[in-house]
Amino acid sequence: MRLFGIVQELVKWENTTNEKVLERARAEIRASWRRACAANADHPRAAELFDRNRLPAFHDPFAGGGSLPLEAQRLGLEAHASDLNPVAVLINKAMIEIPPKFAGRPPVNPVTRSEATIAGKAWKGAAGLAEDVRHYGKWMRGEAERRIGRLYPKMRVTPELVRERPDLAGCAGRELTVIAWLWARTVRSPNPAFSEVEVPLASTFMLSTKRGKEAWVEPEIEGRGYRFAVRVGPPPDAAKRGTKLGGSGSSFFCLMSGTPMPFDYLRSQGKAGRMGARLLAVAAQGPRGRIYLPPTPEHEEAAVRGEPAWKPEADLPERALGFRVQEYGMTRWADLFTPRQLAALTTFSDLVGGARERARRDAVRAGLPDDGRPLREGGTGAPAYAEAVSLYLGVGVDRLADRLSTISSWDVGREAIRNTFGRQAIPMTWDFAEANPFSGSSGSFASLLRWTEKFLLETRPTISGTSAQLDGASQTASVDRVVSTDPPYYDNIGYADLSDFFYVWLRRSLRPVFPELFATLAAPKADELVATPYRHGSKKAAEAFFLDGMARAMRRLAEQAHPGFPVTIYYAFKQSETKGDGSTSSTGWETFLDAVIESGFAVTGTWPMRTELSNRMIGMGTNALASSIVLVCRRRPADAPAAALRDFLTALRDELPPALRLLRTGNIAPVDLAQAAIGPGMAVYTRYARVLDPAGERVSVRDALARINRTLDEVLAEQEGDFDEDSRWAMAWFDEYGFTEGPYGAAETLSKAKNTSVEGMVEAGILRSQRGKVRLNAPRDLPEEWDPSAAGAGRPAVWKVVHHLIRALDADGEAGAARLAARLGAAAEPARDLCYRLYTLCERKKRPAEALAYNTLVKSWPEIMRLSRTDEIHQQALLPLGGPS
Repeated sequence: MRLFGIVQELVKWENTTNEKVLERARAEIRASWRRACAANADHPRAAELFDRNRLPAFHDPFAGGGSLPLEAQRLGLEAHASDLNPVAVLINKAMIEIPPKFAGRPPVNPVTRSEATIAGKAWKGAAGLAEDVRHYGKWMRGEAERRIGRLYPKMRVTPELVRERPDLAGCAGRELTVIAWLWARTVRSPNPAFSEVEVPLASTFMLSTKRGKEAWVEPEIEGRGYRFAVRVGPPPDAAKRGTKLGGSGSSFFCLMSGTPMPFDYLRSQGKAGRMGARLLAVAAQGPRGRIYLPPTPEHEEAAVRGEPAWKPEADLPERALGFRVQEYGMTRWADLFTPRQLAALTTFSDLVGGARERARRDAVRAGLPDDGRPLREGGTGAPAYAEAVSLYLGVGVDRLADRLSTISSWDVGREAIRNTFGRQAIPMTWDFAEANPFSGSSGSFASLLRWTEKFLLETRPTISGTSAQLDGASQTASVDRVVSTDPPYYDNIGYADLSDFFYVWLRRSLRPVFPELFATLAAPKADELVATPYRHGSKKAAEAFFLDGMARAMRRLAEQAHPGFPVTIYYAFKQSETKGDGSTSSTGWETFLDAVIESGFAVTGTWPMRTELSNRMIGMGTNALASSIVLVCRRRPADAPAAALRDFLTALRDELPPALRLLRTGNIAPVDLAQAAIGPGMAVYTRYARVLDPAGERVSVRDALARINRTLDEVLAEQEGDFDEDSRWAMAWFDEYGFTEGPYGAAETLSKAKNTSVEGMVEAGILRSQRGKVRLNAPRDLPEEWDPSAAGAGRPAVWKVVHHLIRALDADGEAGAARLAARLGAAAEPARDLCYRLYTLCERKKRPAEALAYNTLVKSWPEIMRLSRTDEIHQQALLPLGGPS
């Protein structure tokens, strides 16, 4: 618990740069290392591997975005990152390799150096580098505006516009800076009467949904055409729907005729090159926030006037994970951008080279040696420093590309531009937002570069690090190092295909700095450890490729990693496949675990760890996880015994129940319980060299996982006996009928088996019975003012407690549920255990709404319990329901 206390402090955002908190963690690491050195004094390589004066180095062979190497470096370990993907390698260089090289140096730009205070200022960490990134980024922005500023006109508030919109009177005659142009894609009307009209595909006409600041677009039909007007105030329902047909996943209708336009029609229009775009509105910066203005011909024409000197002509993959746009005629990377966006991105990427040369000249004048040694060869003089500055500027251009494509959209709640990669995919967007790179607001080059500057200001580069392009299946960088990694998740994400979006711009900006890293036209894909059927010819071949490559990668880790420490592997893959017999399996997990076991690893421990944002938790049925599973692996002893299936199952039944109790004590979300149970189950399976069935055949990983899942169900089912009779009846009824009606006769028969009665449960408020039908009360059916301590409150069934808590949580949040929990006292505690069982029933019967409710209650449980013990909540719980008179 002491160690967990340190972790709890480390993960708080406000402690990111808190040296006191970091030093507590570093001190624990040093103390642990000294104990390891003492315990391994007789190791054959003790002098080499267990030098108490030097901590071991860290390596992540699938470094990706670099979270693990960065944290290892902050905690005092020399960090090494490697990845096959050049974009990932570059990100890691920017985070762990370059800041330590130039730590403590003052900036070289002449403006900052001319200030009187520079001589006495301490440029801690990478603050000097951050200042130069800001300075040369400002030069890039100014030079780009000089070259292409004409493509980004301001918006004039004319007298005619003020007459139509009196709310704009305060801006009359002013020229406002545009933040974004908001577009809807168009296709020709399928109705022959309007076949020449390009009608909009608008998923919404809303511009802002902020209370009191609502704004929306109203299409006005004018003869055989239409125009868009902008309105403010409470919108009609039609504005929220846009031109979308009702129903989830539905297509659009023709604005002119109402004719439906199915997706097949939209795809055919796109592939025929007849999909265009129409300006819906312009978002501008007003005196007190966003102002929305109607489109004008000048602003619509400006978007297509761009003449880029270059464009990324490389083809998009024909079939790849996460891509949807090819079906609509977008077949090249250039197709994801408007001409104006291409002109802006080409201009900014070209200016990276100019900034690099300016920085080199200024660095020489500032006294850095012009030694001709580049960054890639370990240089630290003027050329290398200039290249380092340009690397961060290139990253800034890539951040701009993420906000400057036709996949970016407008967030009507935040009134800001969403980035292209809201998730790891390139989906089709029907209405998109085009940022103004010169606005200074969200989506502009200056605002996006500030995040890069902020990283450099906040990082504390005291320990060295390296980043290299290596294949995880053949790398040798893990030798004698502590290894922790987050490998690819089977077929969840097509990293290499998606990263080409960034690669094409990085290559244009930074190829002179890293010619080997950007030698190819696109990111390497043939050896990428992802099971992509289109690349390997079939699903079976893709699975075999993944298994072979991951097994080789895991074998290298098992052979190379530091012998004093386990290898920790983060894995958040969830993919359920239901077979004919009703059982479920996960090819991704099976294939990955096969690779781990074949490498000679044994799973010696597992931890679920909350790593995903709560707003990504979209419930059962979507294969979404709230937690990652951390597998702790060590080499299996060479003399590990074989075991009979009977011995494996006996050990499983003995060890899984206490492991599950521990997991639930740690408040693991129900959505993650089955996933987390794999850990202790596989710990039993992998301690043996092999598990043999009665025929002497090896029990496969798939069979072992099925046995683990079956044992999990048995354990949860056995725990039903701990609940009261009414709750056991309700669980059985819920499994069959959910919250729908069922026959009274079946309810009566079941009540006799469970030693309860229908009438008693009706009186207790658990269910309702009328006209020969019985239905469980859902949370929405329960009374708001239920006092469990009042006379006549009914039997305190755990079932009833769970659903009243869900009702309170839905209505009044965690504070409302805490008030009820305070009234319940000790009677509240069993509710969490019941939620796990109910979630399992919902998952089996595919009831996502109910599953989400039980999952949410468990996730909120620690905060509910904490609040229930506070004086304020406790005093509220003592008041009569309804509050004081």
